[in-house]
Amino acid sequence: MLAPFINAMPRIEDYWRGIILFGRNSASYKFALAKALLELRPHAGQLIKLHEIAPLFANQIVAHLKKAPKQAVVANTYLDLCRVHGIDSPDKNKLIDETVRRAFTYVIDAFHVIGQSAIEKPFFIDERSVHNGIRITDEFSALMTQIKSENLDMEVESRWNLVETAWSLGVASNLIEIKHDPHEGMLYTFDKGHRRKSVTGARGALNGYQKGKCFYCRCDIDITTGRETEVDHFFPHALSQDRSFQSIDGIWNLVLACVACNSGSGGKAARIPTIRLLERLEIRNNFLISSHHPLRETLINQTGATASKRRQFLNDYHRRSLACLFHSWEPKRDSDTST
Repeated sequence: MLAPFINAMPRIEDYWRGIILFGRNSASYKFALAKALLELRPHAGQLIKLHEIAPLFANQIVAHLKKAPKQAVVANTYLDLCRVHGIDSPDKNKLIDETVRRAFTYVIDAFHVIGQSAIEKPFFIDERSVHNGIRITDEFSALMTQIKSENLDMEVESRWNLVETAWSLGVASNLIEIKHDPHEGMLYTFDKGHRRKSVTGARGALNGYQKGKCFYCRCDIDITTGRETEVDHFFPHALSQDRSFQSIDGIWNLVLACVACNSGSGGKAARIPTIRLLERLEIRNNFLISSHHPLRETLINQTGATASKRRQFLNDYHRRSLACLFHSWEPKRDSDTST
């Protein structure tokens, strides 16, 4: 059963991230539409005609096809047209016309659906039947005014990269293993020829699951510059000197933290987060597992197939970590004391 990403009092950005992280992925149209809307930044009440958004939508699809030829679970005519007619080609008008005619048939209906039903606060209203377009709601305008809303584009791009990687590799999802390169700040995997393949930036991939906040103190973070937010090992990387601490570079152990919490004076450094923060890590990982491949399968492979096994895994890691490094840690300030 799909675990709910949206909490009891969801914010506007929670709804948006729920769509990007937990909506179904049979093709990449959802991501292209999301990025086109973020690029347009329309205001509340504005009618966006399909022919206005079509060039931005098609440009996103064409750009991703160049690096990942498979952009859907099954082949379709529209993607074939995108491969032949790039947005900058002499026949770009044909591609735009075909985008209006073919590309929006299902994605507009399905965009707001999480699980079996649509979210309560949509970001646009479908007016194709009367005005051949979509009308922007107050919710989208509010989203664009939220603090750190510039992170959203990176989150969509990272999520898109993860999904298309699974399609492009053409292997069973349970064989995909996503790893982290701390020097490049990238997530990567290996193709069928055992060649390393970069997938996406770690910050963009993880930020949505933390709702744009530092994992520890819950302050707002900015992932666009790379200077204010750091990728941290929840269980310190120093433990890797003991080979019994396996997969310490795994997704399950990576969180985004502000500089103060990670490496600042009084920050975590090589100390072990408290049980309260361990419970927060369990919740975050369950959000990841509720998402579609490849992160879901990666987390299961690294930590266990059931909730009880994953909790046992984390408890064991925590107990053994304290036996090695001894010191526990919590942030001096934390706006969320529930977990």
